[in-house]
Amino acid sequence: MKKLILLIVITISCTGFAQKIKDSILSKKLDKYRHLTVSLPPSYNKDVKKTYPLLFLLDGDYLFDPFQGAMSYGNYWDDLPEVIIVGLDQNKENERVEDCTFDETTGLPEGKGENFFEFIGAELIPFIQTKYRTSNFRMIAGHDVTAGFMNLFLYKDVPLFNAYISLSPELPLEMETRVADRLGTFKQNMFYYQSSGEGDIKKMKEKITLLDENIKALNSTTLNYKYDDFKGASHYSLVLYSIPSALYQFFASYQPISKSEFQEKIVTLPSGYVDYLKNKYDVLDKALGIKMNIRLNDFKAIEAAILKNKAYSEFELLAQLSHKMYPKSMLGDYHMAMFYENTGDIKNAVKYYQNGFQLQPIGELTKDMMLAKADELRSQIKKK
Repeated sequence: MKKLILLIVITISCTGFAQKIKDSILSKKLDKYRHLTVSLPPSYNKDVKKTYPLLFLLDGDYLFDPFQGAMSYGNYWDDLPEVIIVGLDQNKENERVEDCTFDETTGLPEGKGENFFEFIGAELIPFIQTKYRTSNFRMIAGHDVTAGFMNLFLYKDVPLFNAYISLSPELPLEMETRVADRLGTFKQNMFYYQSSGEGDIKKMKEKITLLDENIKALNSTTLNYKYDDFKGASHYSLVLYSIPSALYQFFASYQPISKSEFQEKIVTLPSGYVDYLKNKYDVLDKALGIKMNIRLNDFKAIEAAILKNKAYSEFELLAQLSHKMYPKSMLGDYHMAMFYENTGDIKNAVKYYQNGFQLQPIGELTKDMMLAKADELRSQIKKK
């Protein structure tokens, strides 16, 4: 019995939570092994064709656990997607200082810093992409000196990363101007987050504030930007405030339709409720590299908006979309039945409720419900 319980616990641990493994890469640029901690999503081994966004962490020796915890918690509630997390250990022999060596007169990497910069772009990221199923959406995060260093990837013509989480960055020469200038030039979607704390290091915070002002002065339609200055937070405690704030900012479009989104953005539309739903998931695919079926609850939110605004013709468009997302379920026929019922064509409404009865139940839609709706409407026809 004890062995059975232990087996169940091990099975749950392996299937319900992310896999945390150790890895390493021999770098020719650095002439030594560099050590990694990798978190693979719970579904990683279930769908061998699925790819995942990459979250790459500098200072992985101490940033890995808080980032993994935030991602796991958010994913449990379906607020954040599954991602592959790779943390680079920089604690050994004070590697983080050597890795982030700058030329004080140019603000660019030099010596070991230049080698480290080339190691990430030419060796490490290709190694990760070859070994693990990552999508084209790549995030990078760092703290103080590594946060400043990661901004260098924005200087490239084609940035290596789409999203940057800069935790109280130590900004080298002119970076408070250069980063803003670069962020204003990109035509593709870019994500940038930075933070500081009330008790942060004064010299660093002055430059962070200038960078914030310069970014906010940009007129960019492709930049997703947020800056947090946490009251009562120190240079170190701000990290735990920042991580969920950044992740929820970047993945806002991933989250299910909330009550506030429904009330403020959807139900107030004069029309185009189905288009809103399509666009929401198109953004996931194009900007974040996440392909997924439209959630059933999001379909229900659009149903409610259509009914509230009496835009019954949109049920026909919704039916086309639900047939595409859930072709074997009764959802598409249910939406067609709703279209005919609310536009006064009771005979066709009965027909689609009956058709739906023969398909697979989904969510709150059951065979009994579909049959009951058909019988109810049929009785109305007889009374007439």
